[in-house]
Amino acid sequence: MPRPLWKGTISFGMVSIPIKLYTATDEKDVRFHMLHATDMARIRQKRYCSEEEVEVELGDVVKGYEITPGRYVILEDADFENVPVSTTHTIEITDFVSLEEIDPILYQKTYYLEPEDLGQKPFALLMAALRETGRVAIAKVTLRQKEQLCTVRLYENTIALETMFYSDEVRSTGDLSIPGENVEVSERDLTMAKSLVDMLTGEFDFAQYKDNYREALLEVIAKKAEGEVIEAPAPAPAKITDLTEALRASVEEARRRKAAEAEETPRRARASA
Repeated sequence: MPRPLWKGTISFGMVSIPIKLYTATDEKDVRFHMLHATDMARIRQKRYCSEEEVEVELGDVVKGYEITPGRYVILEDADFENVPVSTTHTIEITDFVSLEEIDPILYQKTYYLEPEDLGQKPFALLMAALRETGRVAIAKVTLRQKEQLCTVRLYENTIALETMFYSDEVRSTGDLSIPGENVEVSERDLTMAKSLVDMLTGEFDFAQYKDNYREALLEVIAKKAEGEVIEAPAPAPAKITDLTEALRASVEEARRRKAAEAEETPRRARASA
């Protein structure tokens, strides 16, 4: 586990639980360096003063908030620490709700919580309370110069904190062109669509999902490093534009896949025995 990115307490009524906060996720992007095409040298990004037209050292850079055009209020690190809110060093629980009440569009980023030595017992108590009630906690915490709305919930053997958007940060769907009641759906198409949904329904196992693009891109990079010629993939079959025919073909394909999986399962069981 990497170093904690934040230390503080969980405020649970009158109970304070000293904890450490860790990033829970690690995105597996394929990262590239920007190079000068003529000599393959790395491109550097510089801090540049638009007024004096000179490069600026990091120590000479300050944070300014523009209050009127060209007029700024400069804030130092101590100013951020002195913002008069209670959540600077505290995850302040205010409510408990059912997880189903929270729409997933609100979630931003997930963190793991780990108790300090003195917080082991109250941390275990909070875990037990969440487990027995089936609730998640709504809280606030200040991270990266912003008071974040968040949930505090059980995840595997610990508590996870998930930062959330505020209601005014979620864009309205009002300007989208959405089919209304005037668009009719036939019973036949609906029946086939529901049949397709039923055949594709199963238990969610996120371990089975892989980033195929990342794996294919790394394979392209490896081949190009060996001097191989990269061939374009075969064109995808043309999409069926007739809705009813597309549904029928989809149902048949789903049935074929289900049958193939049913035949493959006993083979895998025998092979692993």
